Amino acid sequence: MMTIIGVDIGGSHISVAQINWNSGSIQLSNFSEADVDTSGSVDEIIDAWSDVIKKVANGKQAIQLGIAMPGPFDYQNGVSLIQEQGKLKSLYQLSVKDLLADSLSIGPEFILFMNDAEAFLRGESMVGAGRKHSNLLGLTLGTGLGSAIQVEEVLKDAKLWTAPFRDGIAEDYLGTAWFIGEAKKQYELEIEGVKDLLAPEVDSEISRSIFQKFGNTLGEFLFPYVSRLQTESVIVGGKISNASKFFLPFAQTYLERMGLELTCKKSELGENASLIGSVQPFFKNLT
Repeated sequence: MMTIIGVDIGGSHISVAQINWNSGSIQLSNFSEADVDTSGSVDEIIDAWSDVIKKVANGKQAIQLGIAMPGPFDYQNGVSLIQEQGKLKSLYQLSVKDLLADSLSIGPEFILFMNDAEAFLRGESMVGAGRKHSNLLGLTLGTGLGSAIQVEEVLKDAKLWTAPFRDGIAEDYLGTAWFIGEAKKQYELEIEGVKDLLAPEVDSEISRSIFQKFGNTLGEFLFPYVSRLQTESVIVGGKISNASKFFLPFAQTYLERMGLELTCKKSELGENASLIGSVQPFFKNLT
């Protein structure tokens, strides 16, 4: 019996857990996570990742790994194409699949890579906020903008972060940098991230105004996609989603004003969504 392990790799972090499929429900066990210095050498990064995976595997050798990974990345072949982001540079154009397989002493065929936003939506679609719908759009909002779409049986990375929007691209308006810039430009307020807007010393009217503007912007951005794809629900994850109750209602109201009936929801699974979604193809093979 294969032990199925979900892995979520970020720019400075790794989360790993055993994922167990039990008569239609999913359980996570042996969860472990670590901070990783991804500016290090190939060996340093691979060793750090392997250490956490081995800890979770708990001595088992018959393992299958689903790995949620940020792009750009050749997911089919497990080759990193990340070059400009300042992280994971040493892995550029190397087969992460082969390097990890060697380090873990398993065959590369037991490792599957998936875009992190796609893994997020797969998890939510299976057992989270999207389980009752077949047409979904998932967004992970944080430093960057991750996106995935599901139309019936087809679920894939939507790559909307570079979509033209206003006088730039979507990521200019739908990430942490926009909040920092908006607070400074409109209110001379210095913040490091979205959670700073919720600090007691920040005027709640200012916070409300910024969140309202963000929610309306999100609705405006989503409109052409959700109308064309007949999306039933938009599911939002990532760090910014922790403040979703302050902006999602504005996004939903914007879309309703445009004549669309759909729900905008916060992720139910949080950081577990990508861990679960990354191993979904293995469960497909079991059922």
